[in-house]
Amino acid sequence: MKNLVVIFCAFFTSFLVAQQTDYVDFERVEAMLVFNQLKADTTQFNSYNIKFKIVKATDSIYLDAVDMTFKDVVLDRSEVKFLNDGKKLIIFGDFKKGEDYDLSFLFAASPKKAMYFVGRQNEGRNQIWTQGQGKYTSNWLPSIDDVNDKIEFDLKFKVPKDYQVVSNGVLTSKSENEGLVLWEYDMQKTMSSYLVAVTIGEYAVKSKTSKSGIPLEYYYYPEDSLKVEPTYRYSKEMFDYLEDEIGFAYPWQNYKQVPVHDFLYSGMENTSLTIFSDAFVIDSIAFNDKNYVNVNAHELAHQWFGDLVTAKSGEHHWLQEGFATYYALLAERKIFGDDYFYFKLLESVLDLSRQDLTGNGTSLLDPKASSLTFYQRGALVLHVLKDKVGDRVFKQAVKNYLEKHQFETVETSDFISEVERLYGRSLTSFVNFWIVNKAFPYEEAFEILKRQSVFINEYAMVDCEAKSSKCAEYLKYYVSDEAKIKVISQVPELVTSDTFKNSLKVRQAIAMHLTKIPEHLKEDYESLLKDKSYITIEKALYNLWDNYPEERPKYLSKTREVIGFSDKNVRLLWIVLNLNTPFYDTDNKYELFNELVGYTSEKHNVDLRISAFHYLDLMKSCNEECQSNLEKAKTHHNWRMVKFAKELSKKLEKNKN
Repeated sequence: MKNLVVIFCAFFTSFLVAQQTDYVDFERVEAMLVFNQLKADTTQFNSYNIKFKIVKATDSIYLDAVDMTFKDVVLDRSEVKFLNDGKKLIIFGDFKKGEDYDLSFLFAASPKKAMYFVGRQNEGRNQIWTQGQGKYTSNWLPSIDDVNDKIEFDLKFKVPKDYQVVSNGVLTSKSENEGLVLWEYDMQKTMSSYLVAVTIGEYAVKSKTSKSGIPLEYYYYPEDSLKVEPTYRYSKEMFDYLEDEIGFAYPWQNYKQVPVHDFLYSGMENTSLTIFSDAFVIDSIAFNDKNYVNVNAHELAHQWFGDLVTAKSGEHHWLQEGFATYYALLAERKIFGDDYFYFKLLESVLDLSRQDLTGNGTSLLDPKASSLTFYQRGALVLHVLKDKVGDRVFKQAVKNYLEKHQFETVETSDFISEVERLYGRSLTSFVNFWIVNKAFPYEEAFEILKRQSVFINEYAMVDCEAKSSKCAEYLKYYVSDEAKIKVISQVPELVTSDTFKNSLKVRQAIAMHLTKIPEHLKEDYESLLKDKSYITIEKALYNLWDNYPEERPKYLSKTREVIGFSDKNVRLLWIVLNLNTPFYDTDNKYELFNELVGYTSEKHNVDLRISAFHYLDLMKSCNEECQSNLEKAKTHHNWRMVKFAKELSKKLEKNKN
C-alpha cells in the first residue's frame, strides 16, 4: 500500500506540473519573512498569503515549495486539506471556474540554493541575497516555477537594525517592531517568480532621478564611497538613452542596483532590482580595465526584455539575452562611439565562427544552446535584421512588440510578426537563415559589418601574420588602436620606442605581448609600471622581473603599494615575486607567505581565493592550512569556487602519488 501511495503522489505531481497554468491564475502574493539574525533559521515561521482565480474547475492547485514546512494552512478563512511532498504544497478543494480564492499559511524554509547567507568576515559584516533565475525562488519563497504565470509580489522583511533591505518595487514603510526593523515593499505590476529578489546587508545609497522621473538608487558598502562614481559611471545616461531608444517607458516604479559578495554571475536583472557582483565595485584606475558599464547596461535592458516581456520557454531564450546584449551595445555606442560598437560586434562574429568550427554551433532556437549563441548570436541577428528592414521599421516593431505583449510571455514568432507587419514582406527566409539554421553565417555577418564601418574595413586589412613590410608602418601612423593592438599581438618585435607613445590600450598590449624586452626598450617598458591600468602593471612587473634579475629589487620597490582589483591581482604577484627574490630582504618573507596563504581562507572573495590557491600550487607550497581551506572551498555556494577546488584537490592528490 505504501508503494501505491508513493506512485500515486509521483503521478499526481507530474499531472499538476503539466496542467497548472491551464487551471489556475495566481494574481498576488503578500509575504513577510523574519530574520532574527543574518543566518539561516529553519525554525522561523513566515507568513504568506496568495490570491488566485480558477480558470478551469479542478480539485487541487499547488505552489512550488522546496524543503519547507507548513502550518495554519487556511483557504478562504477555513482549514483545508493539503499535501507537502517536499517539492510542492498541494491544496485540495472544490475549485470552481471563474471564482476567486484566498490562501494563507505559515511556512519555514531551509534553502539550499537561491537564498545565500554570506559572511564578509574580513569586514565583520554579513549579507543575505537571492538568485532565482531558472526555477529556484521556490527554495526560499513558495511560488510558481513557471514563467507563464506572472504574479504581483508584495514582500515584507523583519531584520536586525543597522541592516539595509532592498527588494522588488517601492519601499512603502519602515518601522521598528519587536526589536527588529520591518521593511515593506510594494510591486504594482506582475512578474515571473524567478525575478523575485532581496538583498540584506550594510549599505549606503546614492540616489538620482532619470529624465523621465524614475528614481534611480545606487547602493554601495559604506567604506566604498570613493568607488561610487567609477562603479556607476554612465548609469543615468544609459537609463535615459535606453528609454528613448527602446521607445517604451521604463515599466517599473523605480530602479535599484546592489552589489553583493561572491555572486554566482556578473549580474541578475530582478524586476526593478539588479543584483551584481561586488567585483565590479571599482576605483578610477580599474575602470580602464574591467568596468561595470556593459553588465550595467545589459541588466538594465532586461527590465524590458525578460522582465516586462518574458520568453515562454528555453527555445525562445534569445528574446531575452539577445535583446539585452544588443541594447547594451547600443548604450555603449552612445558612450564610447561607433568604432567601439562595431568592434564588439566583430568580436562576436569571430567568437561564433570559432564555435562553429569546433562543431559546437547550434540553432538560436535550441534550448540547450550556449550562452555565446543566446547572447552574441542573438544580438547579431537583431543588428542584421535592423540592417535589412531599416531603423524606422525596426524601432517601431520593437515598441509595438513591447506594448502588445507587456506583462506576458512570448515566442520568437510574436516579435517577427510585428516586424513583418511593418516591413510589408515575409521574413521566413531570414528566420531560417539567421535564426533556425544551426550554422551561424559569419561570412555574411562580417560582410555586413564591413559595409557599415570604415573602421572594420581597416581592421580587416591590417593583418601581420605574414609579417609584411607594411606592418612596421601600421604602428607608426594612422591606423586605429585596435589595429595596432592586433599588430603587436602578431609581431611584438616590431614595437619601438615610439609605440609606447600610444594610448593606454596600446601600451597594455605591449605589456601583454612583448614578453622578451630588448635592452634599448627597457626604460620605455619601465614606464608601464606607472600606467593607470592594473592589468598593465601586473604584466609589466612580471616581465621586467623576469627579464632583468639584477634589478628585481627596484621593480618590487616601485610597485610595493599597488593592490589592484578586488582579487588583489598586483599584490598577489608582488608577494610571489618577492618570495622568489632571495636577495631582496626588505620584507619578512615568512609574514608574506602567511599573507598569501591567508588569502585562501573563507573570509575573502572567490576570485582572490582562486588566485591565491593558484600561486601556491605553482610554488608547490600549498601547506596544511592551504589544503584545509581548499577542502572547505569544495562546499562553497559559488560554482566556480567548487569546480576549481575539486580540480586542484585532485591534482594535488595525484602529485602525492
